[in-house]
Amino acid sequence: MKLPMLSPDDKLAEIRRLYFSTTRDRIDADLAKALDLLKSMASEEERERATVYMEGLAQMRSEWTRGKKKRKTKN
Repeated sequence: MKLPMLSPDDKLAEIRRLYFSTTRDRIDADLAKALDLLKSMASEEERERATVYMEGLAQMRSEWTRGKKKRKTKN
């Protein structure tokens, strides 16, 4: 399947969509996709615009992963 070329605004919009729609079950896959999009951005300025969403995704992953570990050790 051929993937369309995304504009910088489209890439940012997709990272934003991933941020708002991710779930505990999909966070790893969504974060990986967001990282791929971030790496494909050509300039530092473009990447800076995505920083808040990337940090948010990383924070959610950290909190949700920590929560899984605590629940496993309690059982």
